[in-house]
Amino acid sequence: MDKKIGFLNFGHWQPIPGSQVRTGRDALLQTVELAEAAEEIGLDGAYVRVHHFARQLASPFPLLSAMAARTSRIELGTGIIDMRYENPLYMAEEAAAADLISGGRLQLGVSRGSPETALRGSEAFGYVPAPGSDDAELARQKTGLFLAAISGEPVVDADPAMTGGRPGRLSVQPQSPGLADRIWWGSGTRATAEWTAGQGMNLMSSTLLVEDTGVPFDELQAEQIARFRQAWRESGWEREPRVSVSRSVLPIVSDLDRQYFGGDPGEDQIGILEGVRARFGKSYVGEPDRLAEDLAKDAAVREADTLLLTVPNMLGVEYNARLLQTVVEHVAPAIGWVHPDRR
Repeated sequence: MDKKIGFLNFGHWQPIPGSQVRTGRDALLQTVELAEAAEEIGLDGAYVRVHHFARQLASPFPLLSAMAARTSRIELGTGIIDMRYENPLYMAEEAAAADLISGGRLQLGVSRGSPETALRGSEAFGYVPAPGSDDAELARQKTGLFLAAISGEPVVDADPAMTGGRPGRLSVQPQSPGLADRIWWGSGTRATAEWTAGQGMNLMSSTLLVEDTGVPFDELQAEQIARFRQAWRESGWEREPRVSVSRSVLPIVSDLDRQYFGGDPGEDQIGILEGVRARFGKSYVGEPDRLAEDLAKDAAVREADTLLLTVPNMLGVEYNARLLQTVVEHVAPAIGWVHPDRR
């Protein structure tokens, strides 16, 4: 399989010393500029994280459309959209429009979302789980309706008074063919990875798993990927699924790099997240040749077809473009990545 590499931008902004991203406008425009730079470097994808009630990127579709208008080849995606906050039919319209503008380059990661600063934030948007249900079920129900809508399934009754007396059902418009095959579920456990396969969605796994079996993070994530692929085969889907993992990869090639990231990156971390024992993946920090060697040993990176590099976006476009260039030249070949021009 072709190995793909993209960046994942959390879109932080803060007016603090050292920040090159001081306002929401800065965060948005610099994300577009970094997508342009990444495409020129040869990266395969430009992904954005979606957070609400925080100084981070929030509404993704205007941003994705702007990125699409300024690029021509690179994949454009999310990692992830919290479906608890979404109107699935309106999201289907926005996603199709953005995908058409991009020429079919959207890769949308969705899920139940991650811990957030807001207390019952999605309820403030007007979305409350039904009695006896919970946030996870709400997100899955909305995702099911979203998938149906972007697949062209009828979702509402027609009004005979407006259709010459003809009854029937209507689909969301516009439609963007193939978009339904480019939806990913952000999975934090082995069980949800298997559920993802049953739904026909691609798998997006990050630097956090909300379970811990005592094995290193990359091995636990590799097992998650294996279970996903086995469940995919058992579900009988005809196409090959995609799988992505996220890593923080920070090459040290200058005194400035050393100043920012020269400390010991440490190892996997274990913690309690929302009452559940969770395992966090380590950061990869060091000289490029050492990073190449270490990343090539990462079991989950080997198993995934797509690696998303989380970037320190508040350091600005120039710094992050240089970081990505270093990874492309000195680290990526060790995991089997080939520049698009040579594939």
